[in-house]
Amino acid sequence: MTKNVYAVGFLLFVITMLVFFGVYFFGYNTHYFTISLLVNAFLLPAIYTLGAYASVNALKKEKKDIGFREAFGRAFKPMFIGGFFSVLSIFSFLNYADTDAKALLNYQFVERNKKELTDIYHKQRSVLKSDKEKIALDKDYQKSMSSFSPEMVKDIDMFTFRQFTYYFASILVFYTILSTFFGSFFRSRTEH
Repeated sequence: MTKNVYAVGFLLFVITMLVFFGVYFFGYNTHYFTISLLVNAFLLPAIYTLGAYASVNALKKEKKDIGFREAFGRAFKPMFIGGFFSVLSIFSFLNYADTDAKALLNYQFVERNKKELTDIYHKQRSVLKSDKEKIALDKDYQKSMSSFSPEMVKDIDMFTFRQFTYYFASILVFYTILSTFFGSFFRSRTEH
């Protein structure tokens, strides 16, 4: 199976969707956004790294001598296929199948940002010595918190097509860096 990049890409897609729905069914709670963020930051990159490695390693075992371009393509293609179909499926699910999950994620995104802003404010305030600095910090904090008013956040949607396009573009950067690493590592070296 690892000899076919499309099969590896499809397997990555299936695993990604299993992880997505696992988080959806078992992590749909007050920490849904945080759990999703952690899975996207740590678990999925590891899965895609293993998929790319398996794909390139299978080619290396089969051909023995491979160039950078072959190794790069062999790593990049399955990740691209798995990632593209996963992002497309997740976008469709959140925007058409379960808009409540999308609303919850958007709400938790805003609440997380508010909490982080408040945490930073309290840390900074505890360090400041003069009343003048504290007053300036208080004004900045109030101004920043006003950007989280219900009127300001009612149109925030982190799951639009545009946002998913940006998200996928950043994923492509990861795929390119990882594929470059695998291409350099697995290419056959010649003695001069």
